[in-house]
Order: sequence, then C-alpha cells, then structure tokens
Amino acid sequence: MILYLLRRIVYALPIMAGVALVCFALVHLAPGDPLVSILPADASAEMAAQMRELYGFNRSYPEQFIAWVWRALHGDLGQSIASGRPVAAEVLTAVGNTLRLAVLATLIGFVLGSLFGFVAGYFRNSWPDRLASLLAVLGVSVPHYWLGMVMVILFSALTGWLPATGAGPDGAASWAWDWEYFQYMLLPALTMSVIPMGIIARTVRALVADILSQEFITGLQAKGLTHSGIFRHVLKNVAPTALAVMGLQLGYLLGGSILIETVFSWPGTGMLLNSAIFQRDLPLLQGTILVLALFFVLLNLAVDLLQTLLDPRIARA
Repeated sequence: MILYLLRRIVYALPIMAGVALVCFALVHLAPGDPLVSILPADASAEMAAQMRELYGFNRSYPEQFIAWVWRALHGDLGQSIASGRPVAAEVLTAVGNTLRLAVLATLIGFVLGSLFGFVAGYFRNSWPDRLASLLAVLGVSVPHYWLGMVMVILFSALTGWLPATGAGPDGAASWAWDWEYFQYMLLPALTMSVIPMGIIARTVRALVADILSQEFITGLQAKGLTHSGIFRHVLKNVAPTALAVMGLQLGYLLGGSILIETVFSWPGTGMLLNSAIFQRDLPLLQGTILVLALFFVLLNLAVDLLQTLLDPRIARA
C-alpha cells in the first residue's frame, strides 16, 4: 500500500507542474494591461516602467514563470496589485470560506442524491423511479445563478426566513458555528447542492440497478436473505464509486462557484476570482487559480486512495 501511495504521488507531480504552466500561460494570454488598475490615467512612461520592474512584468515570460514557481514553492504567491496585500493570505481566507460552503453543499447533495438514486434503482420503471430521475435531470439542467436568484426571492424577499447575502452579521472574519452565522450558508449551499445531487442520483441509480440485476443478488434472494441484508450488500458495492463521485463534485464546487458566490455575495474564491478578473490583478488571479487547481489534483489523489481502500477489486501493489 505504501508503494502504491508513493507511486500515485509521483504521478501527481508532473500534473501539478503542468497545472502551474497552464495557469501562468492562460492568465498572460488574456488581453489588457495588468497595471491599469493602479496607474493613473496621466501616468508617465517612466512611472509605468518603474511599476513594471517592481512587479517583474518587464522580464521575459520564461523568467517570470520560473521566478513565480520558485516563490510559490516557498509559499510566496506575490502581492495583489489592487490591494497590496499578500496573495497567499487572501487566497487562503477565500478558500476557507468556499471550502466551508462546498462541504455543506456536497453533504446535502450526497444525502439527497443517494436517497433519490437508491429509490430509483430499487423501484425501476415505477413512478418513484420516474420522479427521482426527473429531479436529477432538473438538478443538472437548471442554471445555478437563476436558481440562486429565485431562492433569494422566495426565502428572503417574500418570506424573510433567511438572509439574502453575506457571510454573517459581522462578515466571514468573525465566523462562528452557530445559527446566527449558519443561516447565511443555507441558501448558497442549497443552490450549490443541486448539480451534485443530480449527478450522484443518476450515478447511484445506475449502480443500484446494475447490481440488483447481477446473479449474486438472485442467489442471495433464493437463500432467503432479507431486504435489509440485500441492501447492505448493494451499499458495499455502490459505496466506492459513489464516494469517488462525491469527492470529484467537491472539487468542482470549489472551482466553479463564482456565479453563486457573486449572487449571494459570499466572500470565497468565486468572489475573489471575479474581482481579480475585472481589476486585471495578475498575481491574485494566478495565485487563486493555482491553489484551486492544486487542491483539485490533491483531492483526486485522496479520492483515488480512498476508492482503493474501499474496493478490493483494485490492485494496491
């Protein structure tokens, strides 16, 4: 198992290097001057040259990339052009807020998706199956930003049950796990959970239907095993794939929540990317994308190892 773990880590290293290269290249290929947000309109050429030298934009792209990677390996992602604050501190704070929201959304999506999937798989070609399949298709089809605005109208503007925007009465800096703050997470988390719910429901439904049609299930039924006993056998066979899908959905939520965080004004990586894009803040944009991409690579590695532990059919040597 140790050799398998080391081999998977070695396989992940070139992927991380490629991720860093792609992040750097895509950001620099975008049009626009990164210093336009801090240079005054009447800035002289000498001042612009000094600022480019200060941020290293006067060097060639290979030199910039090597310097950026070297600093990143030491935990230094540079300074934000717009705010002047360290990029690492801003990114880690935003990642913590997004991770909090994404974990709750993944749990909601996993519980509801597993429930709908098991019901649909057990009662194939019946009205529960059709209803669960309809909900799953709607979950992956409805635009998130539209659903978020509808949730705000229904549960905040019309009923006043939940707050519409923000991360708490005093912001995310003083976050506490109590109802006063937790209620700010509910609407964005429910909105984010819709797509994972649909994907997990469809995955679990297909797995359950396939397992119930196999011969060993027929043999267990012939031996007189109860429904609860058969359910445990089905659950053990479904769990590895379902957990792998859940882990991947958590990674997607971390990087793809920009629209939902903008709708609900949640101070996570989505809001940070949004502001970095509009302000053309290259260090902040590069740092945020790099951290999210590396987190996704590491999450894939963790999911791969977890699936290996749960599924005895996978070779671990």
